[in-house]
Amino acid sequence: MSAAVSNSPASHSSLPLPADVALGRSPVLRDPQLVGQWVLWLEQRPQERGRTTALIRPWQVTERNPQELTPAPCNLRSRVHDYGGGVLACHADGDQLLLVWIDDGDGCLWAQNWTGLEQCGENAAALEAVAPPRRLTIPGAVLGDGLIDPQRQRWLGVMEAEGRDWLVSVNLQQDDQSPTVLHAPRDFGGYMALSPDGQHLAWVEWEQPWMPWDASSLWVASLDDAGMPERPTLVAGCDPSSPQRLSVFQPQWLPDGRLMVAEDRSGWWNLMVSPIKATPSATAWQRPWPMQAETAMPQWIYGMSTTAWSGEQIVAAICDQGQWQLKCLTDDGSVHAVEQPFNDLAGLRAADGRAVAIASNASTGMGLLELDLSTGHWTHSPATEAVLAKEQISHAEALWFAGSGGQRTHAWYYPPLGGGQGPAPLLVKGHSGPTAMARTGLNLGIQFWTSRGWGVVDVNYGGSTGFGRAYRDRLQSGWGVVDVEDCAAAAKALIASDRAHPDQIAMEGGSAGGFTTLACLCFTDVFRAGACRYAVSDLTAMACDTHRFEARYLDGLVGDWPQERATYEQRSPLHHADQIRCPVIFFQGLKDQVVPPEQTERMAAALRENDLPVEVLNFPEEGHGFRDSAVQVAVLEATEAFFRRHLGL
Repeated sequence: MSAAVSNSPASHSSLPLPADVALGRSPVLRDPQLVGQWVLWLEQRPQERGRTTALIRPWQVTERNPQELTPAPCNLRSRVHDYGGGVLACHADGDQLLLVWIDDGDGCLWAQNWTGLEQCGENAAALEAVAPPRRLTIPGAVLGDGLIDPQRQRWLGVMEAEGRDWLVSVNLQQDDQSPTVLHAPRDFGGYMALSPDGQHLAWVEWEQPWMPWDASSLWVASLDDAGMPERPTLVAGCDPSSPQRLSVFQPQWLPDGRLMVAEDRSGWWNLMVSPIKATPSATAWQRPWPMQAETAMPQWIYGMSTTAWSGEQIVAAICDQGQWQLKCLTDDGSVHAVEQPFNDLAGLRAADGRAVAIASNASTGMGLLELDLSTGHWTHSPATEAVLAKEQISHAEALWFAGSGGQRTHAWYYPPLGGGQGPAPLLVKGHSGPTAMARTGLNLGIQFWTSRGWGVVDVNYGGSTGFGRAYRDRLQSGWGVVDVEDCAAAAKALIASDRAHPDQIAMEGGSAGGFTTLACLCFTDVFRAGACRYAVSDLTAMACDTHRFEARYLDGLVGDWPQERATYEQRSPLHHADQIRCPVIFFQGLKDQVVPPEQTERMAAALRENDLPVEVLNFPEEGHGFRDSAVQVAVLEATEAFFRRHLGL
């Protein structure tokens, strides 16, 4: 049995799709949570310059407008590791709701109590604030990854300070305090999980030069009477001295005291369970659900969740060949599919026989999926009304082709609307990360192009997530080679099949995708124009001048720095700008801490020396990633106009 909120457009938009309809209207939904008979989530609003707020409404009462719990000027955002995450923690106790968040206005931890949770259903009244918000910490601490320890009335989270991470606590009964240090990881740490009895704490650590999806370890400690961790023990993952690199993801406790975590020893992020007193020996863990599919994703931010305990069984979001699905897992090793129509899932949570996630598919935009696991009844609430009829949507086709080194490589190809005769202009998209993936949910930014007669190919180049560890590791020591050859090969495959015009091939990308774009323009002869958002252009500069989280990332992607300086220079588009022979447009936030604006200016200046058409659009209030709807629309419109002008369209 299923039910869906209508996704029919109120009125069919005229085509081609306008940029201000494609982008800037739809909020980004994140981190849904089940709170009694209510559902709570975060909403990032591009029309409010990217401000993030917390919303709540009764479970599956989709016709009711949600209540905003953190109205402006509140802006829920963490700056830990610059990418943040884990910004909101909540705890329900009877009729009471405690909300604890990090506010971007001052970087401090804030708390507020609400009442009214025991009301439920469509006639439930709005929650009422017990008192105004309280500031729990003094300014200065960079915090994230929060959870509540109700037994000790404290918030647990990560603090980034003095060039390292600290696991800390904050007393929920005290205002304007400094966090208390609980544990000092060797380098990075977080993703904490508190056992059901409150007596044990699990967390993840990793050290430079590795990223958490390369090599990380799972630790467990008992908590003493004062709540301090004692006798931390490495129980899974990668010991720094071990030659085998393993990654762990999302530790969580089951009600019987067992610990569960995803680990990729098999070559796939699969779930395993172990007793609380597990030893570092791999034989202490049970792996009842082996599969050639992923139950995890790269930990760029805190607060990610792909598995949850429903009260009776484990619910897991599983990625198979680049598409997500929901499954229930039982102790006897059985795996049962959960019937629902969405194949792009994130932020899975479950409790009391119910599950919630952020979900979309090829014809339905991002929305809140609420699922009753016992009956199969589900509802989906899109973040915004549909703007396209189904016949106006270009649906992705799986494209497999011979990529770098002849290896089988994947992409999603979106054909131009209306069919048409002969080859069409082609836009090649390189995703960011570079350890990310081309996703399958409705992307109006892509539909903007297909509605204008373009084909779009979104490439899962070597290094992408969703295809196992070996696929992800293709990019080790190969960034600037493997990704470039894969993107060029995808374009060539479409040219060879007469779906793409060889003189009308453009490429665009942001951050790492911007680097791949520049490298494709530099080291191949396939592309005729490029658009780069906050793009890495100089690997040597990134190795020497980037934020702490990625300070050693290139050691794995390119080679040890500075021993392999020559490789860095060889692959840096800035050092080979004379090889680019096509127009390029750049977009840069002047508050970017990851790719400093000076790097973009140097790249643009080098291209101008080649007498190439070059444009640079700077945005004074933007950082690494554009949040303001006006900026997003301006970037899309400028990109399309630039390509049209220089490709003779």
